[in-house]
Amino acid sequence: QLQVVESGGGLVQPGGSLRLSCAASGFALDYYAIGWFRQAPGKEREGVSCISRRADNTYYIDSVKGRFSISRDNAKKAVYLQMDSLKPEDTAVYYCAAVRQIFQQELCDMNQRRYTYWGQGTQVTVSS
Repeated sequence: QLQVVESGGGLVQPGGSLRLSCAASGFALDYYAIGWFRQAPGKEREGVSCISRRADNTYYIDSVKGRFSISRDNAKKAVYLQMDSLKPEDTAVYYCAAVRQIFQQELCDMNQRRYTYWGQGTQVTVSS
């Protein structure tokens, strides 16, 4: 079964850190870009960060630049989102998703319609 599964969410105080993991199964992760998305209550889902299949291209939305860092380990079939200096406005359900990249030099993007495999999400709550 082809799937991605998120883990690592939880409750953290403002200024704290969390590391989210996205584990892939049933497909070769090194052919796919991975994106992290989030959806806060009452808001639309938005793209947070993505990483290309070879990890030579990454993207972050402005609100997380300098605080979040995306990485991947294709051998372990995992992608990580390190989140530091968390703020209450980072509270959301975080999803990872995979999109096939044909060419090795393709850039990743946050177009949700292009992503094929989606996880169930992991809750991140930033609150004192």
